[in-house]
Amino acid sequence: MDEVKQLVAAIKKGDIKPIYFLMGEEAYYIDKISDFIENNILDEAEKGFNQMVLYGRDVSVDDIVSNAKRYPMMAERQVVIVKEAQDLSRTIEKLASYAENPQPTTVLVVNYKYKKLDKRKALYKAINKSGSVVFESKKLYDNQVPDWIRRVLKGQGYDISPKAAQMLVEFLGTDLSKVNNELDKLKIVLPKGTQITPEHIEENIGISKDFNNFELRKAVGERNIVKAHQIAKYFADNPKDNPMVVTVALLFNFFSQLLHLHGMTDKNPRSVASALRVNPYFVNEYLTAARNYPMKKVSAVIALLREFDVKSKGVGANAVPQGDLLKELLVRILG
Repeated sequence: MDEVKQLVAAIKKGDIKPIYFLMGEEAYYIDKISDFIENNILDEAEKGFNQMVLYGRDVSVDDIVSNAKRYPMMAERQVVIVKEAQDLSRTIEKLASYAENPQPTTVLVVNYKYKKLDKRKALYKAINKSGSVVFESKKLYDNQVPDWIRRVLKGQGYDISPKAAQMLVEFLGTDLSKVNNELDKLKIVLPKGTQITPEHIEENIGISKDFNNFELRKAVGERNIVKAHQIAKYFADNPKDNPMVVTVALLFNFFSQLLHLHGMTDKNPRSVASALRVNPYFVNEYLTAARNYPMKKVSAVIALLREFDVKSKGVGANAVPQGDLLKELLVRILG
């Protein structure tokens, strides 16, 4: 996020580069930077003749170069934006000759989503040598997204509780565009200054605050058999919203962290939060689970989760409903 802010700040100050090659697994920031350039470098009167949007599936690299080499009409510069440029991945290296000597009056923006350039090849080297920008938008890890949500909301005058942020991540995953869309919905109905709570998430997005993977993990950690099976029943009744493969993955990550915790000599809450990369708010949940599951039991549960991960994908359990599989898994973990 800091790199994005610096890049945008430089453009606002007039430090505009001839090429912005935006690549990487996380499409959210690629779109944000590209949209900012599209909306801000030229004024409305200049855009008609001097701003062009191309799509990778419809053009060749030669077409892009041809457009980039044009001179602007009655303006200081022109902007050429290539969206979905990953469709040109087989020929993208042909852009290297242009990148070696880019048109100084053209701003070429290449949106190369879900892929990245080989840094050993000519195109990457040429873009860097010409003083242009190569921006890599990296996918955030699960444990990084709650903090991203908090920072985004803070910048917009909102706050969010740790549990509410965790609920969003577990329901929506690490796709920042999808998460941001849901945050936008919340901002429509909630006034600035609001702290977003699990109740807000449940009322406005439809994620149950009591029956979700986060609460299941907590119930398993506390060895709360009744609560765990109540959640399993809810999942069985709503299988499309609660795929078992996601639940197993979350539990596997949880018990892997417990294994790490058992190996730590310093179990101070701050040290645990840092080592496990979890919000300090959740540390007690991990310490409680570590007391309830000795290291030997944790190792056995991890092996069990590997077995059920395969079964949840249909291997050796084709005729068994996912809900029944989850109930069996919980019996064996909690037994």
